[in-house]
Amino acid sequence: MNGNDERWSIYSASQHLPAVLTDPNKGKQANFFTKTWGDTFVEKTTIEKSPFLPEITWAHFDNYLKKYGRRYKIHSRLKEIKCENNHKKIQTHTVNTEGIPEIYLRPSLNLHDPKVFQEVFQTKKTEHELQDELSFHLDVVEEQIAQQVSQKSGAFFHAMTSHDSIMEQMGIALEEVKILRSKVHRVDKALARESLRLIGLSRSKTNHVALLDKLKLMATVLQTQPTLQLLLSSSDYVGALELISGTQEVLAKELAGVTSLRHLPSQLKEMQKLIDKMLSTEFERYAAADLHRPLDIEIIGVLEPERLVSLVAGLLRQNHLQFLEVYKQEAVTAAQALLKQLMIEQLADAEDELNELTGSGEIAPAMDAANWLKVIRSASEALTKIIERVKAVCDVIKETAASSAGLSVSESSITSASTEHFLTLEENNRVELKLRDLLGSVCDYCNERIASLVSTRSDKQTVTAVQVNELSSVVEGFTEMCERTCGGRQSAALKAAFKIQAGNYVHKFHTQRKNKLQMLLDAESWKVAEVPLEIQMLVDKLASGDPIKSLPCSPTEEDISTDRYTTKPSPYLKVGTQKFYTVGALLILIRLISEYCVCSYDLQLLAPVVARNLTELLKTYNSRSCQLVLGAGALRTAGLKTITSTNLALGSRSLQFLIWLIPLLRAHFKYLTNEVSNGFDLVEKDIAHHIRHLETKVLSIMNTLLGEQLNEWDAKPPVPSKQFRNISRHLTKLHEAVSAVLPQEQVTDIYEVIHKNFKNRLRDQLTKLNIQNNGGPQHGVVTTETIFYLETMKTLKVLPEKYLSDSAMDDIWTK
Repeated sequence: MNGNDERWSIYSASQHLPAVLTDPNKGKQANFFTKTWGDTFVEKTTIEKSPFLPEITWAHFDNYLKKYGRRYKIHSRLKEIKCENNHKKIQTHTVNTEGIPEIYLRPSLNLHDPKVFQEVFQTKKTEHELQDELSFHLDVVEEQIAQQVSQKSGAFFHAMTSHDSIMEQMGIALEEVKILRSKVHRVDKALARESLRLIGLSRSKTNHVALLDKLKLMATVLQTQPTLQLLLSSSDYVGALELISGTQEVLAKELAGVTSLRHLPSQLKEMQKLIDKMLSTEFERYAAADLHRPLDIEIIGVLEPERLVSLVAGLLRQNHLQFLEVYKQEAVTAAQALLKQLMIEQLADAEDELNELTGSGEIAPAMDAANWLKVIRSASEALTKIIERVKAVCDVIKETAASSAGLSVSESSITSASTEHFLTLEENNRVELKLRDLLGSVCDYCNERIASLVSTRSDKQTVTAVQVNELSSVVEGFTEMCERTCGGRQSAALKAAFKIQAGNYVHKFHTQRKNKLQMLLDAESWKVAEVPLEIQMLVDKLASGDPIKSLPCSPTEEDISTDRYTTKPSPYLKVGTQKFYTVGALLILIRLISEYCVCSYDLQLLAPVVARNLTELLKTYNSRSCQLVLGAGALRTAGLKTITSTNLALGSRSLQFLIWLIPLLRAHFKYLTNEVSNGFDLVEKDIAHHIRHLETKVLSIMNTLLGEQLNEWDAKPPVPSKQFRNISRHLTKLHEAVSAVLPQEQVTDIYEVIHKNFKNRLRDQLTKLNIQNNGGPQHGVVTTETIFYLETMKTLKVLPEKYLSDSAMDDIWTK
């Protein structure tokens, strides 16, 4: 191993890269992937020929190859000839350096390099030998140089001969350049130098002015903090925020890079955060002071309007709408505290009242209905004031936002604190939406709180109609106020709670009166009852067609003096020209009906329920009277011996009065509920059906009585016979029973039917007895009997003249 060879190690081993990548065990591969991972790595897919591409063959290139093939051959031959000539020329000019070591032909010969020094000064050569060798090499090089110079001698002598002319031309050019430069200097001195100096001075002045402006701007910026303190001391938060924003913009654009002001942006940012905190804290304090101030202090508008506008404008300038949520929570808290205080005071009052009554000093039980209603009334009044305060503040916020968005607002408490237009229309709309939500939430909460008070009434607390009416007024007033405040938005909680309580009252109201009516009907003797003056006044009020708002009072002296009313009871109800003889149960029912009408007017929210209850009450009267009269239930309940025609007529006439009354009731409830029927149509149909049944019952009784007498009758003397005298007596008794109760038209209708049935039964009896119209003795008896019958009818005056003529009975002989 030579001394220059490096020591071999494992790192000296090397291998050709293709030999490493190529696996001799595998055949020739198509690409890198198949070389590494095998033939199966690449999917072999046969791609079919495209039908849109033509098939290209060598025949398509024949013309091209023939045309350009000959040109290419000529070009290749000329290129070879040119290359040969160039090669010969290079050989001619090539310097023969054979015999000269390569080391002497290098661009640099560094003898400081030990290797180069050793190669030049070999130890086997002596100094003389080395000098001879170097001299020889020098002679060879000089000879080659001389040869090259001799070859270029023509160009050299040509350059030397043209040198003088070139020098002469350069001298002329130099003189012309000097003349031109002197002219330029004169022009520069006379025309350009002073002008350029003026331009420079102007530019310098501009720079000095800009510098002065920068210095003034810096001085102004340095006064930012004292100005901020002054603005904050006067509560001009918008001005302070605008100053910070403007200063930050100046520092970022016009004073960027000023080292002395590098800490000011961070200081302004901290100051802005401090103002944000101040605004939030001050607004919370303002909200608490405004909402928790005593209710008896009357202040027109809002508390400290200038302060509120300044705070709201500052918060809107920072686009911090969270303060609306803070105000809403504060309003809820104020409402909670207020209701709690009211409950404590009312419970204390109730306890004091109990102590005055009992003197026991025990803890007061749950509030009675009066105290309960007093708490609700006080709570509604107090919460109304809270909502009004919230509405006033929301109006100021709305106007401030509108002014900040550049919208025109009415003359109000908006001052110069909010003159900057820093809100967009979209942001202003968002503020208005949140204000509506705030008002709606506060009203909903207040409705829910009063609703919870309304719902606290227990079933043991007896509530009167006056108290329910007062509660209805409180609920209606509070809900209308909330709807008006929220722009028509309704809160259903309070009305729902009131509807439940009122529904309980209406249910109890209806149950009591229904049971009372059933007891009265069971005890009814079905005789004509005298009509008290109060009942007649009720009927007159119902007949007027106006909504029944209250029960009429006793008649005044003026009414009595004008003979409009008398102090004595009347035997009948007078409705216009009609007279209704009724039973006592109907008179009580009239008063009950009036109470239902008044209740529906006072509780218009539950008017449909009251209407349904009233129809049920009318159904009860109709069905129960039918059971008692037609079903003879009165024999058991009232101790009657029998159901007479008078009883039937009174029952019918009472129901006829209800038929007259139902359209008035329908109109009353339509006025309150806008519902056309309310169930009165079905009741009217049932009552009319019952009236027909009663008439049918009267006719059936008479048909039976007259039929029994005719079945026993025979055409024999004496005349009139006993049977016809009994028939006359029955007709007279019926007339006595119904004529004082039923109107004349109805009595006439009844007797017309009786007359028709009598003739039919008489005709059947004549046929049975084989009596013919032949003028015989039996015919004479029949004629005398019928004359007696017609005389009875004439005496009763219940039939028209056409039924009472001599020929009116001729049809009994026709079959």
